[in-house]
Amino acid sequence: MSRALDSLKSRFYKPRPLWAAVAVLWVTGAGAETVSGAQLPDGAQRVGENRYRAPQGYEETLKYYRTVYPSQAYPRKPIVNQPGVKAVHIVNPSGKNFDGLNIYEANDEVRIYVVPVPAPPKQAPVRKTPETKSGKKTR
Repeated sequence: MSRALDSLKSRFYKPRPLWAAVAVLWVTGAGAETVSGAQLPDGAQRVGENRYRAPQGYEETLKYYRTVYPSQAYPRKPIVNQPGVKAVHIVNPSGKNFDGLNIYEANDEVRIYVVPVPAPPKQAPVRKTPETKSGKKTR
């Protein structure tokens, strides 16, 4: 005799693997560092303002960013065409917190630059010009 799937047991039948997958994703995503809203790979070291050194190689770093920022939603543009230098720009289409990411390899080192959002231009104070009254002539 087969057991019915609709039983009165306190355990769930199907969701058990789903909860395990959610727990694994939560644990792996919890260690990622974010700077100005941009996610950095684990182990990235700060080397300057908005500049970080990636612990992996260039291809591994790009593979990481393909999973974090899919190319369908975050377009990529090659930015350097020089021998010995590989570089790509990942555009942030929302423009919130950061404009994009520059990932480049030079001198056997992979660097990540978080492109900040440009500051809004300062508005000059508006000067009022004296109005001339019609009908009166001034000398």
